[in-house]
Amino acid sequence: MEKEFTIVLSDGDVLSNVCGTNDCNLKLVEEYLGTPVYTKGNELSIENDDAEVQQKFKFIIDRITDEIAESGACPLDLVESILNTGFVGWEKSPSSSSSRNFNAGEAAIQIPGGTHKVYPKTKNQSVLVKEFRKNDLVFAVGPAGSGKTFLAVAEALRLVLSKKVNSIILTRPIVEAGESLGFLPGTLEEKINPYLRPLYDSMGACIPREMVQKLTENGVIEIAPLAYMRGRTLSNCAVILDEAQNTTTEQMKMFLTRMGENSKMFITGDSTQIDLPRRAKSGLLHALKILRGIPEISIVELDDTDVVRSALVRKIVRAYEIDSEREESKMARQSDF
Repeated sequence: MEKEFTIVLSDGDVLSNVCGTNDCNLKLVEEYLGTPVYTKGNELSIENDDAEVQQKFKFIIDRITDEIAESGACPLDLVESILNTGFVGWEKSPSSSSSRNFNAGEAAIQIPGGTHKVYPKTKNQSVLVKEFRKNDLVFAVGPAGSGKTFLAVAEALRLVLSKKVNSIILTRPIVEAGESLGFLPGTLEEKINPYLRPLYDSMGACIPREMVQKLTENGVIEIAPLAYMRGRTLSNCAVILDEAQNTTTEQMKMFLTRMGENSKMFITGDSTQIDLPRRAKSGLLHALKILRGIPEISIVELDDTDVVRSALVRKIVRAYEIDSEREESKMARQSDF
C-alpha cells in the first residue's frame, strides 16, 4: 500500500477555495499529478510514494493558498497558470535512485520580511527567475506588463535582505522631453526619483513601503543616474538598469564594464519603445547582438503572452506588434520595386 502524503490547511473555508467550484481546481491538480486527491475536514491527501509527485503536490497547494491569502480567491485560469509554469526549467536535484527531490519551491522568490512570495506567472517568467539564479548578468527584454522589471526588483530584494549582497543600485538612462534635468528643482535624488518611480512601486508591492524608505535612508537602496556611473566599480550589489533600450552603445558598454566582485546585473528593456534620437543606436539592441552566445550571460525574451498586468494590455501590445509587422512587410515590398 502506498504511503499517504497529507497537507493540513488552516480551515474548511480555505479548503473550499482551494478545491474550487464543484472541485474544478482539484480536478486540474489530479489530472496534472496523475493521482487522485482526497479531502477530509481541512486536509488534502494523495497516496503516492514518489517524492517528486509529493513535492509538486505541496508546491501547487502552497501556491494556491498563497493566492487565496492575497486576493481571497483562486480562479480556474490561475490554477492552470500555476500548473503550466511552476516547474518549467527547474531540474531535479542530484540524489539517489531511491529518493528524488524536486526543486519546485525554487520557482518562488521568497523575500525575507516580504508581504508575500513572488511567483512567475508564465513560462518565460519562470525561465527568467531561473536565469537570475544561474548567471550574474541577465538581460530581460519584453513589452510593458510582461513582469521583467517586477521580477528583477523582487530578486534584488531577496538578495539584499538575505545578505547575499550589500546593496541595490537602481539606474536608468534619462531621456528628456523638452525639459533639462539640470533645471528641475531639488537634489539629484529628487530630480531622478520620478524616472525611477516604477521601480519603487515594484518594491512597495513586495515589501512594506516603510521598509523601502528605511533601506533608502540607510543607503542600502541607492539611486544612481547612468551618467554618474563612469569610473565606479560596482561590487557586492544587485544592479538594475531599467529602460535599457534608451541607452546609447557607449552608455551600455560603460555600464557593463562597471561590474565588480559578487555583483548581479539585471538589465530590462523594451525594444519597441526606443525614445533615442533617430540617428542614435540603442545600446540594448547592440549588446543583445554581440553578447548573445556567451554562456555566462543570460538573455530572456518575453512577449505578449507574458503580459500579466491586464488582459486588455496584452491585447494592446499584440495590436501594436501586428501593426509593426504590417509596416515592416510593407516596407519590404516597396524596397523590391
